[in-house]
Amino acid sequence: MPVHGELRVPGDKSISHRAFMLGALAAGTTAVHRALDSHDVASTRRVLEALGARIDKKADAWLISGGGLREPQSVLDAGNSGTTARLMSGILSGIEGVSVMTGDSSLVRRPMARVMQPLEKMGARFMARQGRFLPMAVRGGALTGISHALDVASAQVKSALLLAGLKAGGRTSVSEPSPSRDHSERMLSHFGARLARAGNTVTLDGPQGLEARELTVSGDPSSAAFPVVWAAATPGSELLVRDVCLNPTRTGFISALRRMGAQISLENVREVCGEPVGDISVKGGGLQGTTIEGDDVPKLIDEIPILAVAACLAEGKTLIRDASELRVKETDRIRALVEGLASLGARVEEHGDGLAIDGPLKLGSGPVRTFSDHRIAMSFHILSRAAGIDVAIDDPGCVDISFPGFFDLMGSLA
Repeated sequence: MPVHGELRVPGDKSISHRAFMLGALAAGTTAVHRALDSHDVASTRRVLEALGARIDKKADAWLISGGGLREPQSVLDAGNSGTTARLMSGILSGIEGVSVMTGDSSLVRRPMARVMQPLEKMGARFMARQGRFLPMAVRGGALTGISHALDVASAQVKSALLLAGLKAGGRTSVSEPSPSRDHSERMLSHFGARLARAGNTVTLDGPQGLEARELTVSGDPSSAAFPVVWAAATPGSELLVRDVCLNPTRTGFISALRRMGAQISLENVREVCGEPVGDISVKGGGLQGTTIEGDDVPKLIDEIPILAVAACLAEGKTLIRDASELRVKETDRIRALVEGLASLGARVEEHGDGLAIDGPLKLGSGPVRTFSDHRIAMSFHILSRAAGIDVAIDDPGCVDISFPGFFDLMGSLA
C-alpha cells in the first residue's frame, strides 16, 4: 500500500538519554525541548532522580537541576533500557558510595562485562550476578583516567568511560576499531566539556565540570526508518519526515536503502545543538537486494530489523552479516526476525552473525512473536502495511519503549 504525507517522529532516544544525564551532572538548570518521553527514557529520569537530580516537566521543556548527585538510598531500576544501565555505570563509578542497579526480565539477561571491566581499571568496584549480569552493585569514588581500546565499536561503552572520565584524575582515552555513535562527544562539548577527537579516538582530561545548557532534541532516525522503508518499498509513495537527526553515525540505513535503489534525498540540512538535522524525502519504487556488513553495521545496528523487511520486498538476495550484537539486544533479534519472517513465508536463512533473505515473495498473513522487542514489533507492522497482509503482533504495547504513538502515526499515513 503506497504511503503519502509528512510527519515528525519523536525525539531521538539516544540523545534524550544523554541530555538528562548531562543535565543532571551539570551545574545549574538545563532545559531540554522535544525529549523523547518513552519507557526507556523514563527509566533514566527515575534513576537520576533517585541520585538527587530534580527533573520537572514544563509546558514545552524538561527542566533538570543537577550538579550534586549522591549515593542512592534504594535500588536503581533501569527497566528495559540498556543505555540507562551501561551509561549510568560510568556515572555511578564517580559517585562516592555504593549503588545497586537492576532491570526487567530482559535487561538482566544482557551482558555488562564490557563496560564493567574498563571501569574497574579506573578504580570502581563491581559485584554482578554471575560476574556480568544485573543486578549489580557499584562502589564508586576516586577514579583514575585510563587509555582503553575497544575490541568492538560501542557507543555505550565509550560513553560510560567518558562519563566516568569527567570525575577521574588524569587523562581518559577511548579508541574504537570503527566509528560508533558520537552523540556523547557532541553533547559533552555542548555542555562545555573539553575533549579531543582524532580518528576513532576520543580523549578527555579530568576532572572537569559541565555547565547547564538549553538544547532541542531532533527526531530519532531509528524511528524515522520505519515510515522511510514503507515509502521506499512501495511504488507511488511520497513521504517527507521532518527535523530528523542526520548524524553521520546514524544514517547508515539511508545509505543501505540508496544502494537498494531507494529514491531518498536530504533537505533543509542545518545544525541544532551540535547535531546535523534535516528532512528526509522519499519517493517509492522498486528495491534491489544488497549486502550489509563490516563498518556499515555500527551505523545501522538498530535499523537492521526494518532493513530485513525492506529485503523481503526487494528483488534478489540481501545478506546481513557482522551483526552478532543483535543476539544480545532486547531479545535475540536475529532469531526473532528469522522466526517471524519464515512464519509468513519468507525465504530466510539464519547465520551466526546475521541472516540472508531472498525476495520478493508473496507473503501470507499470520501471528508473529515479538519477544516484547519494540523494534521487532514495529518492523512487522510496517511489513504488514507495505505487503498488504495481516500480521498479528503479540505485544503491541512494547513499542512505547522507544516510539509512543507509533500505530496512530503510521495509521495517519495510510
